[in-house]
Amino acid sequence: MKKEISFLSLVGLICLVQSCTASPTSDKLTFNPAKYQKQELKYEGKTIKVRAYEKIVYVANPVDVNYEIMNIYIPEEYFNGKSVNGYTAETAPIFFPNQVGGYMPATPASTSMQQGMPPLNGRGAQDLGKGKPEGMPEGARPDGMAPKGTDQNGGAPRMMPPGMSKRPSVVLAALSQGYVVASAGARGRTTVAKDGTFTGKAPNALVDLKAAIRYLKYNDKAMPGDANKIISDGTSAGGAMSALLGATGNNPDYEPYLEKLGAAKVTDNLFAVQAYCPITNLDHADMAYEWQFNGVNDYQASMMPPTGNNDNKSNTLTAAQIKASGELKAQFSDYVNSLSLKDSKGIALTLDKDGNGSFKDWVKSYVIASAQKALDSGTDLSAHTWLKIENKKVIDLDFDQYVRYMNRQKLPPAFDAFDLSTPENQEFGTEKIDKQHFTEYSQKNSTVGNSTIADQSLIKMLNPMYYIGQPNTTVSKYWRIRHGSKDKDTGLAIPVILGTYLQNKGYVVDLALPWDRPHSGDYDLDELFSWIDHLCK
Repeated sequence: MKKEISFLSLVGLICLVQSCTASPTSDKLTFNPAKYQKQELKYEGKTIKVRAYEKIVYVANPVDVNYEIMNIYIPEEYFNGKSVNGYTAETAPIFFPNQVGGYMPATPASTSMQQGMPPLNGRGAQDLGKGKPEGMPEGARPDGMAPKGTDQNGGAPRMMPPGMSKRPSVVLAALSQGYVVASAGARGRTTVAKDGTFTGKAPNALVDLKAAIRYLKYNDKAMPGDANKIISDGTSAGGAMSALLGATGNNPDYEPYLEKLGAAKVTDNLFAVQAYCPITNLDHADMAYEWQFNGVNDYQASMMPPTGNNDNKSNTLTAAQIKASGELKAQFSDYVNSLSLKDSKGIALTLDKDGNGSFKDWVKSYVIASAQKALDSGTDLSAHTWLKIENKKVIDLDFDQYVRYMNRQKLPPAFDAFDLSTPENQEFGTEKIDKQHFTEYSQKNSTVGNSTIADQSLIKMLNPMYYIGQPNTTVSKYWRIRHGSKDKDTGLAIPVILGTYLQNKGYVVDLALPWDRPHSGDYDLDELFSWIDHLCK
């Protein structure tokens, strides 16, 4: 037991045994407890002492050591037989935040970082095919990275819109709760080897994060923290990674990739998942977006131009885009009906050919619940005439007017653009092809000569829906999904479908659409940590 034996003595014994019996691969994966730096950190007036194990290569055969590394932070108390927030070296959960944004390569989070926001639309200058995008703040780098001399929040673009200040690092916040924090980097859609081949296309970012989880489990006895209680956390594309980690545990589809990297031969399933605004279910996301925004033919200009097919300067959809919106919306009802979703009372959730029905009412119910929570907290909702409020109760909303209040952000198709201009098109490339389509609809209507479509097996591996409830997969039991009620980076239906499908399969889901919240994450850490403590204590 970790609390009954001198921790370093136990580790030394483990290392000695492994050195005598381990293969060269497993020897590379052995955690070195002596290779750390002591850090004394400040968080909300509290001093936190930790041992920082940084830049650990978590696979035996790394492709890119700039990203396939992990930072692990452990409260000093756990090496001295003490407890933090009721947790000990044996019982402390492991908080596993990733910094993936826009499917870009990401470095691990650290104690020196400040928490920013996900990349706007997941886009940097490399997506626009030119230099500094119009409206980019002075001093920001064209690739979306932080200016030289400022905090660098990983490989993903992290530009802050005006008026949004940075928040303290989620790493510090989690350490203050007594959690062990392990954050892994991962390759991304723009990662390139010296020979010019692409090394981070789907599903490699997910595979990297799985390998990091395996490293933690492989070394569970050699470090404080309970590797049976790993909780992932991510936002935007990182939220998709978090959801995928939770949905695909131990599935054999990923095994060839993990074996090639020299990942530890242990399990990779998670205990619980926090997914903020997950940009997921990509092969159906275009349909979901147009089901929501069809009829909204103007769009809101933002810091960067909207994603996809952006040859229109007037902030109004072209006739061709309006046609595509209608065709995509028409496909969505069949998809929803194929899932056989049910609400909490067992009533079927369906849509008719016009996109109306009980599923639409189900999505509305989450927005109404969000508005009610805001009203109860004292928020003035009187300006929102599309809300029907009686006796301080939100009883209905005009969905079409609500969507117009949100404003369209992306052009149809929002994710699989006809001109291959989106981050998702680049995510589904290959070692030799930078960008590909991933839906038959966009491939059929492609404006790029000789365009290709991604292999169906890769599309499957980046969609959690295909794995939930499958017999050869260990799906996380506990899920917390948050998607802001004013988040238009993907359709509201996407997180609602994910959460409802999980609930229907018997998993425990806490799903909410926080009121007026735009595309963002880690904004409710007190609530998140309360949820984790409830599960782990």
